[in-house]
Amino acid sequence: MTPEQQSRMADKVKLIDEIAERARILPVIVINSESEILPLADALAAGGLTCLEVTLRSQYGLKAIKLLREHRPHLTVGAGTVLDRQMFAAVEQAGAQFVVTPGATQDMLEAGVESAIPLLPGIATASEIMMGYALGYRRFKLFPAEICGGVAAIKAFAGPFGDVRFCPTGGVNTGNVKAYMSLSNVMCVGGTWMLDKEWIKAGRWDQIEQCSREAVALFG
Repeated sequence: MTPEQQSRMADKVKLIDEIAERARILPVIVINSESEILPLADALAAGGLTCLEVTLRSQYGLKAIKLLREHRPHLTVGAGTVLDRQMFAAVEQAGAQFVVTPGATQDMLEAGVESAIPLLPGIATASEIMMGYALGYRRFKLFPAEICGGVAAIKAFAGPFGDVRFCPTGGVNTGNVKAYMSLSNVMCVGGTWMLDKEWIKAGRWDQIEQCSREAVALFG
């Protein structure tokens, strides 16, 4: 890496830290219809969750990112489930403020180095952390967190990777979120428990708002 790239990566680490500090809990969102984009985001925000990860798991992901960046500028909107450079370029064009991947490949890690927006790579092993570490990454998503060892795994990673912090995602819920957030090397968590599919389908935005509010209150 060039000194310029190292400096840019350090800046992006700081930016991820700022987003994580605001977020604490990062809702991992799958949009199933265009009509739900704004009311869902508004319900989450009303409950105190203003940093959102909009995944590309549906055909509405890019549309949602564009719409939210245009009409809800007070929200921080990132893109999740980004799998390759083509998707990375698409979410950049849509206005995503950060990018999250479920795993780490050399090509995607290099794309993140080249990009102006921060990438939070998904990892499950020490080897993947080391791949990213060599390129200046110090912040990662542990996914799927519970299957990969959960709290115990993150505690173990603290030994060899003292300056690395994590966003555990996958299996995080009201029963274990406090245990994750009590760890010094956890910066925030990704969750879906406030995004009940039946509530969304029925337009129960009040339920989503209340559940989000209760989630935020866990760290009051």
